[in-house]
This record gives sequence, C-alpha cells and structure tokens, in this order.
Amino acid sequence: MSKNKSSESVKVVVRCRPLSRKEESSGPAGGIVQMDLRLGQVILRNPRAPPSEPQKTFTFDAVYDANSKQRELYDESVRPLIDSVLAGFNGTIFAYGQTGTGKTYTMQGAWLDPEKRGVIPNAFDHVFTHISRSQSDKQYLVRASYLEIYLEEIRDLLDPNHTNARGLELRENPDTGVYVQDLTSCVCKSIKEIEEVMNVGNQARAVGATDMNEHSSRSHALFLITVECSQPGPDGRKHIRVGRLNLVDLAGSERQAKTGVQGERLKEAAKINLSLSALGNVISALADGRSGHVPYRDSKLTRLLQDSLGGNAKTVMVATLGPAPQHYDETLTTLRYANRAKNIQNQPRVNEDPKDALLREFQREIARLRAQLNYRKWRSKQKNEQMEGESWDGDREKETEGEEDEEVEKEAEEYVKLEEQRLEREKEAIRGDEYMVAEEKQRLLGEKERMMVDLRKEQEATEQLTAKYKAMESKLLVGGKNIIDHTNEQQKMLEMKRQEIAEQTRNEREIQQQMLAQDEETLELRETFTSLQQEVEAKTKKLKKLYTKLQCIKAEIKDVNDEHVKSRQELEQTQNELTRELKFKYLIIENFIPPEEKNKIMNRLIFDPEEDQWKFQPLVPAERSMKKRPASAVGYKRPLSQYARVAIAMGGHSRYRAENIMFLELDVTPPNTTLFDRSKDAELNQSPSLDNSPTKEKGIRKSHSW
Repeated sequence: MSKNKSSESVKVVVRCRPLSRKEESSGPAGGIVQMDLRLGQVILRNPRAPPSEPQKTFTFDAVYDANSKQRELYDESVRPLIDSVLAGFNGTIFAYGQTGTGKTYTMQGAWLDPEKRGVIPNAFDHVFTHISRSQSDKQYLVRASYLEIYLEEIRDLLDPNHTNARGLELRENPDTGVYVQDLTSCVCKSIKEIEEVMNVGNQARAVGATDMNEHSSRSHALFLITVECSQPGPDGRKHIRVGRLNLVDLAGSERQAKTGVQGERLKEAAKINLSLSALGNVISALADGRSGHVPYRDSKLTRLLQDSLGGNAKTVMVATLGPAPQHYDETLTTLRYANRAKNIQNQPRVNEDPKDALLREFQREIARLRAQLNYRKWRSKQKNEQMEGESWDGDREKETEGEEDEEVEKEAEEYVKLEEQRLEREKEAIRGDEYMVAEEKQRLLGEKERMMVDLRKEQEATEQLTAKYKAMESKLLVGGKNIIDHTNEQQKMLEMKRQEIAEQTRNEREIQQQMLAQDEETLELRETFTSLQQEVEAKTKKLKKLYTKLQCIKAEIKDVNDEHVKSRQELEQTQNELTRELKFKYLIIENFIPPEEKNKIMNRLIFDPEEDQWKFQPLVPAERSMKKRPASAVGYKRPLSQYARVAIAMGGHSRYRAENIMFLELDVTPPNTTLFDRSKDAELNQSPSLDNSPTKEKGIRKSHSW
C-alpha cells in the first residue's frame, strides 16, 4: 500500500424529512427544525423552552430540507466519493439517526422511480457507467457482498441458510484491515446483476413493525462493493488498484416508551441501542483526540467501521432528522453526534501493490529531475540569446503546431491582416500621388474604405459560419461513430457539468462559512468610534452578545448532563432486565439441570479473545475420527444380537414386530370377580354405620387381574 501522510475529515451532511400525517394530526403545528441551505446550518428550536431562550445552531458540510431531491444529495455529496473509490480509495457512506427518520429511504429509495432512487442504486449506475466509458486497455472486476448485524451476530444475507447457520466471525489483516471470514462474494458484470444481488439480500433482512415505523429495520445492513482495476503502466506491465465501497444502513436508535416494543422486539432494540451507543463512544473518542484508546471492540458494528472512522477511508455520514416536536431529544442527540463526527480525521490512501507505489515514487522523482534539467537548459539558452521575445515566440509556435483547427484559424487571421495592410499601403500610395486629381483620389479612397468594410464584414460572417458549423457538427453523428457512443459522450458531458455545478455550490458554501467566521473575528479590529458614548453602546452590545453565548453554553451543559442521566437510566433499565433474565436462567440451571451435566457444559467453555466472548468446544475434536460401526450392523440400523437375528429370520412372532423391539401389550380384559356370602352372625356384628352405608352390597368383588 502506498503511504500518504495526507488526512481529511469525515464529511457530514444532514437531511430532514417532512412531517408525517400522524405527526401533523397528533402534535402541535409546525416543525422544530429550520435549515439554511446557503450556509449549511441547522437551527433547532426547543418546543418546551420559553420564546426568549436562544435557538441552537449547528453548521455542517451540507444540509438538505424536506423539499430536497435524491439526485441533489447524490451529485453534491456522494458522487466525489464514488469517483475516489473508482480511483482506488476505500469509501464509506452510512446513514445515522433516530428510527423512522428516512435512513433506508436515503440509502435505497424507490428503485422503480428514477427521481426517488437512493444512494445505493445511483452508486450502482455510477460505477458501471464509468466502467463502460473507460479506455479499452483497462480491465475491471466488480464483486458484491451483503451482510447484516442482527442481535450482535453477523449474518450473510446472500447465504440461503443464513437463518440456521452460525454467525460469521471477524478477522483482521494488517494490509486490508478488518474483514468477515467466509462471507459470500458475487461477481457482477452489469447493473441488473448487482441489483439482483441487492434484492436477494433485502428479502432476507430482518424488518419489523413498531409504533414509530411500520417497516423498521431491526438490524444494521452493510452492502460491500469491491472494484478492482487493472491497467498497463509505463513499464508495460499491468498494475492493479482496488477500491472498496461500504454502503451502510444503520438501524435507528429507539426508546421503548415511544416504539412500544415488547418481547423479541425489545431484545432487538436493546442490542441496537448498545451498538449505537458504542458507535457514539467511538465518535466521541476520535473527535476528542486526547484519548489514547478508541473502543472499536465494544461492538461488531464499530469493529467493521474501524477503517471508516479514523482509518484508511473517505467517509460520508448522512444524519437524518425528524422535525416533529415530540422527537426533540432524539433530534438534538443526532445533531450533537454529527457535529462531533466532523472532527474525525481519516488517512485515505490508494490501495495498490507496494511495488507499484514504489515505481510511482520513482517516476515522480524522475519527472522532477527532468523538469529541473530542462529549466537549467532554458536558462543557459536565455543567457546566450540577445532577444528574449524570440525564444518565447518560438515556444508558442511549437505548442500550436499539432492542432489543425487552430492552424486554419491562424491562417485566416493572417490573411485578413495581410489584406488590411495591402489596402492601407494602397491608400497611402493614392494619398502620396501628386499627379492625381483630388476627386479621383477621393473616389479611390472611398472604394478602398468600402473594400475594408466588406473585408471586415466577410471576416465576421466567416467567424459566425465557423461557430455555426461547429455547433451543427456537434449535433451530427460522425462516420465511424455509432449512436450509442455519441449518446454516451453527451451524457458524460452532462454529468461533468452537473459535477462542476455541485463543486461550485460546495465551494461557495465553504467560502461563505469562512467569511462568516472571519467577519466575527475581525469585527473588533474594523470598528472605530467617534465618541465615548458610541464606544459604550458598542461594548454594551458586545457584552450582551457574550452573555447570550454564555447562557447558550450553560444550557448546552445542562442538556448534556440531562442526556447523560437519561442515557444512564436507560442503560440501568436494560441492565436490570438482562440481570432478571440471567437470574431466571440461573434458576432453571440450578433446579432442572443435573450437576454432572452442568459440569460437562462448564468444562467445554473457552474464551475467545479475538471475538471477546465465550464459546463451546466441539464435542468431538477435529483431530479425532468418529468410531466405525461394528461389522455386525452392516445393512441394519443398529447392532443386533444373534438371538434377534434368529427371531427376525423366523418371522411371524407376535412379540417381535421390528428389529429387536419387544411390544408388551397391557391386559385390557375385564377383571374376574367371585361372590362371597356373609353369614348372619357377621351381619349382626356389623356396626350400624356400616349398615347405613350407601355402598353396601350383597357381596364383595375381588379382582383377579394381575
């Protein structure tokens, strides 16, 4: 891998969805989020605070309101990242936010509607369109994988038996970083094939309904695209670059009181919140910069995003918001996390062979030395020549020799100049002729003037005709070109124009943000006062402004403390629920599992430091082979004794219906009874209570059944 010391920050954009019908009918009118698209600012209003309290303002790389289109977000914020992936960089796009704020819509959208296609289908189109328009000496290999993290287990969505299979394991390679072992990878040759891969994975993804979202994602989904490019280098050998694109659709953070989940959905929500909490801790540790330890291993999500956050990748984070007043706390938390993520620094570099990187450095050094040598030769030539202009004119002539159109235009200009010079000479000659009559001179000079005007008109007409010819030529299909190539060229030019417009918009926003910051810093230096009263008023105004900022910071500290307390209470509640479930399982183990079986299970447990969890050893070690079946059981389901074989051979015996299985039927015949007559003396000696017994009979029945 090439080692480039340059670093860049994570790009953070914010998108706000419109109010839903349920929110419009249940909550107060109006939203709590305002967006300044020109400055890239989000203004948040606290619905529970008094009107005098100042609103909270956050600044990001770009913001998109409820009226924004999918294509705008992609062209302005995502397209440069996909171009970097095609150039050999690692890239990651992930959507972060509360449940039901439009993360899945932003990432996937409506596939059948071109205007509503999300980031993922537009990225597919971008990758394969770039490959189709690339040069013929380049070869590409595109591979796709799809996985989800459900209940902290990694599942391969392209595996038909992923629900029954064991969770996949994470591994780490010093060269390629963190990867998933045994993950299915599909080679895709067209947009249709990679969309088919995506559809297969979406059908297997875990989705459930909650009170806030009818189609809530119950897992974190990662779609991974690997683009390998092989092209010949200056040495004639083929060199390979590998770009990796991670498209991440995170499950939303949720609270039980609002989502109303129970049972299995509650367990899913607890795991989702724990992994998102770990992600928030990683973002905070990276943004702080003072922490030496970054807790990547706290969850599998942060482990997979290790390169994307502070590593070898270019990252775009799309934070999605809900404008409803009842979701103020979640919206504020999302904005704070997004604001922290802006400070994360990544170190992206091109993924190529180390030998190719060394060769690239040698080529740069050779080019630098060649430029120095040419500069020295030029300086020595300058000293030897007497006229500086000649060498520059000669250089300019050499630079334009190879272009036929420019030569033709220059010849036309020279022809016009020569004609003008000839006419001027003829006019001077007419004026200098003493023997010519004055009227004749005037007539001839007038003709020359008309010829000059005609020449200039002809030049203008020629220029207009040339421009019209070029415009018409661009609309026609040249021989040797098919209509598909021509259409591709026009689409390529259109995309380049779109990219230029998006780049210009980004630059304007950055310049405006810088100017706003500089104006606040240099306002004091530019202020001059004509009187003491004016200075007092200005200082008072500034003091009020600083006091307002102080109040905002105090309110921010209070909000952070309240949020911390609330998060701690939620974690304590989750801990209590898990503890109660653990005690219940301990109770089952102590009362229903024999101690010897419990000891067997405990002896099989081992701790895996790589996965940071306990695992069971296999019952039969891999190095041991299973015992062979005895020879007496060949052809039968189980070993048989000699007596059983004889019984089977005889057949027809009522007690042997199958292979060595005895059926002992119960005796269901009615019991035999005998009647005993009692003597009269016995009847007299019987107690009165027995005489009055309702169960008294003439005799006693004794059963003879065995």
